Amino acid sequence: MIYRMLALNIDGTLLNNGRLNKDTKEAIDYVQSKGIHVTLITGRTFPSAKRVAKALKIDNPLVTHQGAYIGKQMGKPLYVNKIHEDITYELVKFLEELNCQLRVVQDKMAIMNRIKLTGSLREKVLYNRESSFIYSTHYTDSLSEYLFEDPSSALKIEAKFNSESEMSDAIKAIKGMYHEVDCIVTGAGRMDIVKRGVSKLRGLLYVCERAGITRDQVVMVGANHDDKDLLDCCGLGIAMGNAPLEVKHAADWITRSDKQNGVAYAVKELFRKQQPIEFLRKMNVIKS
Repeated sequence: MIYRMLALNIDGTLLNNGRLNKDTKEAIDYVQSKGIHVTLITGRTFPSAKRVAKALKIDNPLVTHQGAYIGKQMGKPLYVNKIHEDITYELVKFLEELNCQLRVVQDKMAIMNRIKLTGSLREKVLYNRESSFIYSTHYTDSLSEYLFEDPSSALKIEAKFNSESEMSDAIKAIKGMYHEVDCIVTGAGRMDIVKRGVSKLRGLLYVCERAGITRDQVVMVGANHDDKDLLDCCGLGIAMGNAPLEVKHAADWITRSDKQNGVAYAVKELFRKQQPIEFLRKMNVIKS
């Protein structure tokens, strides 16, 4: 099989303790030099993903906000799909009664409620890290009151619960009340709420169609719960060594962990024997 696209998640995949290492950068340079289309598929905000893409010299459309925002530039999306402002308000009003931490993510900023959760300080810092350093966040005691005074749509709503059971109950209730949205589990006690039909997988397929690449020509590397569908759907799904067991079960191959430069290892092992795309075109191995 000739692979023409490399799709990468960010958290738990590209980054090691929040940083890109030299081996990973060199691996992405290497694969792009062969004419492979590289993109990022992430639940992160566009500004955050764009920062990583810039460091890796990736200049292709990025799938961000769980697939709700796809583009190359902020403010110039190729595709955007938001939760209507009325549904955003109703969901926030409902979730506030469940005592969970909420973050309403919009185009240029996010709104977050002040609430004390159980768990380590490190977990809380990780949950807020992106907003603290990259994405402007406004904190408020009551998100519903804020949205009542200033109604707005959302690219997604992030929720952090104290327990898996609380999150499970919330998902069941939301599915029963709102057909306009989908709930995506992103980790232990964490979920993203997006507009119905929005997903990383649909975002990837959108990018593939624009690039003239079929999904069996895509290599996907991921580590999180919301990467499972992509690993199963693509031509080759690679799970990181640090991925949960259920994510590994959805993959075709398991590489090393993020702390062991898993992305760099997988990329070099997979693409070292594949000829550059331009050469394959000249040899009529691929037609476009």
